[in-house]
Amino acid sequence: MQHGICLLSLVPCRKEASNTSEMVTQLLFGETYSILDSNDEWLKIQIAYDQYECWINKKQHTKLSEANFKHLQKSESFYNTSLISNINDNKQKFEFPLTLGAKLPFYSKEKIDFDNHSFTFEGSVCKGSDKKSAKHLLATAQSLINSPYLWGGKSPFGIDCSGFTQLVFQMNGYQLPRDASQQVEMGSPLNFVEESAPGDLTFFDNEEGKIVHVGIIIDHERIIHASGKVRIDRFDHYGIHNSDTKKYSHTLRVIKRII
Repeated sequence: MQHGICLLSLVPCRKEASNTSEMVTQLLFGETYSILDSNDEWLKIQIAYDQYECWINKKQHTKLSEANFKHLQKSESFYNTSLISNINDNKQKFEFPLTLGAKLPFYSKEKIDFDNHSFTFEGSVCKGSDKKSAKHLLATAQSLINSPYLWGGKSPFGIDCSGFTQLVFQMNGYQLPRDASQQVEMGSPLNFVEESAPGDLTFFDNEEGKIVHVGIIIDHERIIHASGKVRIDRFDHYGIHNSDTKKYSHTLRVIKRII
């Protein structure tokens, strides 16, 4: 099987092999994937971190050897912790931005060197294995306040509800799958809002009972989530009460404890 790595700031991942197809997620710098299928212009990939399947344009693909792919799956992960930081491409002599959560493959003493690639990154870094407290998790979440909502997005320039929770938990040492309908399968359920604690995940459904939204509890009365933008709203056993419209926007289904 062939593999690849994202060496751009971010890459849109499509539901189908077309530029006009729905964007279902994004690759951030340093994320790796396996190639499942291809045509003249597109690659169907499976992202290594969450096994998510999607399509990317071949022009945005960088080949990664199987040996290096396997090495990265076994080695410690390092991530950019700033909303935006620059990385220097030492070969091509230019710098470009990385967003929060960009992975730093083969990172050692501010250097990233593998194959014919060489980068220098002097920004702040965290280890993916470091499990942090709910306080740190909420600080990460609140750093993304006002980031615009973008279906399939995973960055401060555009993020969806489950991309938001996945990214925030990833930056604090906890792995979640990509979609809300998958994330709801994680953790332990709570019976009442009053049992909830900061950092718990709340899930919301539609009239058909399908999970369509997820957010992070700040306290018994407030939730941070991506809806139009990353925002803080009040919530109770009915659901989320939007502070702008003064109406309930989402219906509560279940609360899950992850950490």
